[in-house]
Amino acid sequence: MRLPERSGDQLLLGIAITVPEPHGSVLQAARGRFGDPMAAFIPPHITIIGPTAVSPEDVPLVAAHLTEVAASHAPFQVRLRGTGTFRPVSQVAFVQVADGISACEQLERAARSGPLAQELRFHYHPHVTVAHELEDAALDEAIDELTSFDATFVVQSLDCYEHGADGVWRVVRSHALTGSGADAEAQRRA
Repeated sequence: MRLPERSGDQLLLGIAITVPEPHGSVLQAARGRFGDPMAAFIPPHITIIGPTAVSPEDVPLVAAHLTEVAASHAPFQVRLRGTGTFRPVSQVAFVQVADGISACEQLERAARSGPLAQELRFHYHPHVTVAHELEDAALDEAIDELTSFDATFVVQSLDCYEHGADGVWRVVRSHALTGSGADAEAQRRA
């Protein structure tokens, strides 16, 4: 994983939807089995904003921005099903977001503004990485093993992760999705 350069006392933050239990543990264990050395350091997630260097004095601005973004988006359902890869561009195998793509894209667009405004290296594609920077055989194994993976959950928050000195990404703040909308109404009726 390429991390952005930091200067001085900058922190590395990432904004994501955490894959909840029991699905998160299943995907993290699978990533470990495929030989990905980052399995223990990166919880399964759908990236909204990738690793971003932020000055400590800007953290409150980022938190306020994410609170505002979350307040304008309703909880929504995600279904993870099937697998894919970014080869030959990148040595990545992933579990696909089959339902909830539009809501993820809306969150990403809203979050990638204000203090988190930035250019994208690649077009945004919501997914859950299960193997990264591994040989083709390991990526093929990940794709084959998880092709029938199927999990559905309700996204209720946007999580801000911080990259620790030990290399582990940890949630430092969650921002509840409290907006209204069709998905929120459907969840209340369910």
